[in-house]
Amino acid sequence: MNPKNSPIDIYIANFPWGKYVAGDEGADVCISSWNRLAPNTMPSLAKSGANYMNSQLIRMEAEANGYVEGIGLDVNGYLSEGSGENLFLIRNGVIYTPPLANAALSGITRDSVLTSLVISAFRGGAVLARELIYISDEVFFTGTAAEVTPIRSVDRILVADGNVGPITRQLADEFFGIANGLKPDRFGWLTPVNVNTEQPVTV
Repeated sequence: MNPKNSPIDIYIANFPWGKYVAGDEGADVCISSWNRLAPNTMPSLAKSGANYMNSQLIRMEAEANGYVEGIGLDVNGYLSEGSGENLFLIRNGVIYTPPLANAALSGITRDSVLTSLVISAFRGGAVLARELIYISDEVFFTGTAAEVTPIRSVDRILVADGNVGPITRQLADEFFGIANGLKPDRFGWLTPVNVNTEQPVTV
């Protein structure tokens, strides 16, 4: 039970991925009955394999009930994050995301979206009650695999009219534009890798 002197192994799995969160025009998600990790149980800011058991329970329950993804609340009932994504809400033009203290991972894509925000109306430190998600104008996920994924409905309640909102679309366009090299890399995110096309690339 003491892993201090155990060897560390690294492996890389390479397999077809596809779209991580299904739904081209928005994902249909639910609030999970599984809470996110409580403080002083495990370090929720760590992206460790052990923490993913909680994420697996959230995702499996969602899929078993006909949703593509679940959202976990923290132990006090406040919004936290999806099984593998950070959560953003927009209401009356103001953008919210749960603070890290609500058992949310400090995601790279979350930070990228916060960095690229061209809208000044952002409140990132507010604790978000569950019911706020049902009356939001726009909701979306961010994540390494999810990238920027709009959410169409929560617990079968449509987010606004069920269409991708203008702020979500604007943020997604900015994020994908920089990530795909279609817009200037204003933040120094990309590292060019010069590969000569004549060089063989091994699998």
